[in-house]
Amino acid sequence: MAKASRNDKRVARHKRVRKKLYGTPEMPRLCVFRSNKNISVQIIDDVNGVTLASASTLDKELKGEIGYGGNKEAAKKVGEAIAKRALDKGIETVAFDRGGFLYHGRVKELADGAREAGLKF
Repeated sequence: MAKASRNDKRVARHKRVRKKLYGTPEMPRLCVFRSNKNISVQIIDDVNGVTLASASTLDKELKGEIGYGGNKEAAKKVGEAIAKRALDKGIETVAFDRGGFLYHGRVKELADGAREAGLKF
């Protein structure tokens, strides 16, 4: 029997969290994905199956001011960007889905940036 990889364990944690966490049109889900070099986030309405807003360190407007996307400063700017885009679309409250990642480091900075910019969760 093969040993489970780190990503397999993360996916299992994500499935466990997603059993309880569900995005609705009134309170969509803020889903985070973190790789070694970048971080991305989406606001998803699971009822209709649509992405309402997204932000990433790979976005053209963010890439110029961030530079390297794999650090805490970049994560904070992405959090601020997603909050601004969400508030422009009238979304004020979201359910935070950390995607199986530990709530620490870049994931925590992204959440703090989004909260400081006015998103509630």
